[in-house]
Amino acid sequence: MNTNNTSRKEFLASLVVSGLALAGCSSKGNPFDTGGTDIKPTGEKVKLLSVDGEVIEVDKAFLKPVPEMPAVSNNEARKGIPGKKFVMVIDLSRCKNLRKCQEACNHMHHIHTDLNWLKVYPMEEGEHTAPYWQPTTCMHCDHPPCVKVCPVDATFKRQDGIVLIDADRCVGCRFCMAACPYSIRVFNWEKSDMVTPELAAQPYSCESSMPQKVGTVGKCDFCPDMARKGELPHCVSACPNGTFFFGDINEDSVTNGAETFRFSDLVKDKAGYQLMDDLGTKPSVYYLPPASRNFPFEKGLENEKGKS
Repeated sequence: MNTNNTSRKEFLASLVVSGLALAGCSSKGNPFDTGGTDIKPTGEKVKLLSVDGEVIEVDKAFLKPVPEMPAVSNNEARKGIPGKKFVMVIDLSRCKNLRKCQEACNHMHHIHTDLNWLKVYPMEEGEHTAPYWQPTTCMHCDHPPCVKVCPVDATFKRQDGIVLIDADRCVGCRFCMAACPYSIRVFNWEKSDMVTPELAAQPYSCESSMPQKVGTVGKCDFCPDMARKGELPHCVSACPNGTFFFGDINEDSVTNGAETFRFSDLVKDKAGYQLMDDLGTKPSVYYLPPASRNFPFEKGLENEKGKS
């Protein structure tokens, strides 16, 4: 056949085949190189965009997992997420003292079994009033007294409203614990029995608050590592009753994953309030009164045996 009559399509196809053959000789040139392993196709195709801007289909078995993004540096973690101002709303009418929030927090942060960053207290306004359960976290105050008293700048407030602790700087003086009017901080007297050797070997991250160090202070951190990924704090997603709402006050929106509300309307319509707001700390945690409660107050539940 006269090569002059070879169609442009056939010519391009031959180039593609040649290119694939060459790419197969080098793992650097072949993005789907399997490293010599015997991988069997699954038959499930995934559409991808090639470097040339073309849509191609590749068997799922030949895709390499994308490694997780590295954690942000502690210097970057001290700045926070630009444009955000995080807020939490806790609906006391929904709390049944299941403590799933507490369990999730302890598990995901590898906290010592004798400590809790999230506490659930039985509350009663007066002798003849109905009792209720009050989940209590760090308030992430706009005017945090804990930050003012820290002599080494270990406790700090970010531009997104979250108050964190840098365990690499903490000297364990516990001034912050004495200054916190909500008594929410805990001291790591001993190594956490929940920390694996692999986790212990990792450098400390302010955003994940892990791994906790002996002789330092720990507390609720609003799970900023989850917020950076666009996900909810562990306590919010773990509660089966939707007691916790989390969101951005700049966007005027809070959600528990199943329901989303305008923050300003929710707090106004349900008479939301802040704990000890007369102290001038300006907490970022709001409570909705335990009116029209979904569950009766039950003391002596099996899950109440956990320490608050």
